[in-house]
Amino acid sequence: MTLALLATNKVCAQGVESYEQPPVSYSATKPSDAVVRLQSRVASGEIKWTGGGRRIVQRLLQELEIPVESQMLVFSKTSFQRQSISPNHPRAIYFSDTAYVGWVPGSLIEVTTIDPLLGPVFYSFDPNSAEPQFIRDNNCMTCHGGLFVRGVPGVFVRSVFTDETGEPLFRFGSEVVDYRTPFTNRWAGWYVTGKHGKALHRGNVFAQDKSGELVVNLKRGANITDLSDFFQTKAYLTSGSDIIALLVFEHQTTMQNALTRASMDCRRMLAYQKNLQFELKEPVTEELTYESVKHVFDAAAQEVLDALLFKDEAQLPDGLVGDESFQNVFCKDAPRSSDAGSLKDFHLAGRLFKNRCSYMIYSECFLSLPVQLKQRLYSRLVHALNPANPDTRYAHLTVEERSRITTILKRTHPEFRNALGQ
Repeated sequence: MTLALLATNKVCAQGVESYEQPPVSYSATKPSDAVVRLQSRVASGEIKWTGGGRRIVQRLLQELEIPVESQMLVFSKTSFQRQSISPNHPRAIYFSDTAYVGWVPGSLIEVTTIDPLLGPVFYSFDPNSAEPQFIRDNNCMTCHGGLFVRGVPGVFVRSVFTDETGEPLFRFGSEVVDYRTPFTNRWAGWYVTGKHGKALHRGNVFAQDKSGELVVNLKRGANITDLSDFFQTKAYLTSGSDIIALLVFEHQTTMQNALTRASMDCRRMLAYQKNLQFELKEPVTEELTYESVKHVFDAAAQEVLDALLFKDEAQLPDGLVGDESFQNVFCKDAPRSSDAGSLKDFHLAGRLFKNRCSYMIYSECFLSLPVQLKQRLYSRLVHALNPANPDTRYAHLTVEERSRITTILKRTHPEFRNALGQ
């Protein structure tokens, strides 16, 4: 499927999603994100949206610092713009570390930006209107019915077989894709450009339902580098749907959801503790005092660290080959140690990254986590990277890799350096 911009939530007795209640109050809270800043520049007259949909998308990507090279293409009819999407008219998705843009040529633009406290915030933008405006679109929160992301506003990727018109064949199931998903289960309903050897994925093919049996030839979609036989690629900003961009995207959405969930769960428990201390006439403190509160913080730290360190990452084919232009722009401004590299350096042989600690550790979303949670996170991370007695939960990290990650973080991440006491 497409990048699905949605939220699924725990429901309280009154039927109100937990993130819509204090202290988060998602829909009632004004975001502090890139779109808010961009809209203020539009209101002042500094930015004017002119030149038609294609030109406006290019300008929007430039303003949000999203590289055109990140383009991915999805042809399954699984967006709210399903009537405009087909295999010969796919939906394009572009992304950076902090923003996502979806675009169907001739139709609406969808924008998702990351607020450090609210997580993903969803907007629609009509480039064909006389005065295009960003409209915060909470309909994105309900269109998928809360089935795919647990308890938070989230971003996700689905793999679902379609027929030759792009209509999903849901009777054969679908799969939410992240970095743990087997390579063979990815990208049904997506176009994929790049080389991957003998391994097969589900991209670039259409399926048939023949008397209740799924019929599909995955070999026909393997190692595709030119999509011009499928649709008019000139209608898009680039011609491909890069396999490496897709792999990065799937890790990033998983990491983002883990950060959003941890932030909201822990802020909710901090508010609960303060209210309970007040009611019991106990000293109100920022220190975690109740076991139930500590349990939530510990569980959140574990979930974030698992995603951060790529626990249970699926085996990828050796010798993946994608578009070098995406890899270059992705790595361009990465915080870097002169002798150990960066957290964005690619490996592309069995795994995605050379140093398996997510670059999202630098994100504002990570840095804005509650202090009490970050203390637990850094403590566990230091243990996981310990050269002499590491946490066996992360035994997939080699001694050399742990050393490189430690060096990179010591030299580029002040909070980690402080956690080491250096």
